[in-house]
Amino acid sequence: MKPIIGVVGRPEILTSGTKIFYINQEINSAIIKNGGSVNIIIPPITDNLNININEEQLNEIERQINNCDGIICQGGDDFYDYDLKIIEYCHKNDVPLLGICLGMQAMSCLFGGTMKKLETGKHKTKGLFVHKVKINKNSKLYDIFKTETLQVNSRHISYITKTSLKVVAISDDNLIEAVEDTNKKFFIGVQWHPETMIEYDILENNLFSYFIDCCRR
Repeated sequence: MKPIIGVVGRPEILTSGTKIFYINQEINSAIIKNGGSVNIIIPPITDNLNININEEQLNEIERQINNCDGIICQGGDDFYDYDLKIIEYCHKNDVPLLGICLGMQAMSCLFGGTMKKLETGKHKTKGLFVHKVKINKNSKLYDIFKTETLQVNSRHISYITKTSLKVVAISDDNLIEAVEDTNKKFFIGVQWHPETMIEYDILENNLFSYFIDCCRR
């Protein structure tokens, strides 16, 4: 059977004023391309995103996670309490989790991290490749990419300054670009957007392929 992937929904307001929760189409395509099933959108369980969720709401979130074989925390503008509760549950129960851009920042902040606004626009630049990252050879990320240097895209406006998660990649100007817990089946966050690169960089597709394989197991 194909593994079921849950993607944490991001809030958006359409020009009509309608409030929605969405997943990035390129993430959906990356999941399907690598053998995952049509995925589940995991929304918040409250209309007020700026309050902490209660025990009943947490139980509902956990029920949704338990219907999935793996979770992706996608990019966005802000993360909320439900993001952190999803990440925490996945870590505690060893549910494979991939964090992308904001998702990686939420993972880092949950584990003692701090986040600051970028003072330069270098990391928010259009282009197939924006800068290089150096990968720690003693990491699962290296096992996936099989290289110490990787060219990536970049469009984030904040950055992580520290975290108790293992930092496994840094940019050429020494910003944290990837974190992981090596002791978990798959608990990896990357600062770039691999989902938008898989059509022109086979290495980036390896990240989704490895993730889906972990979910399948």
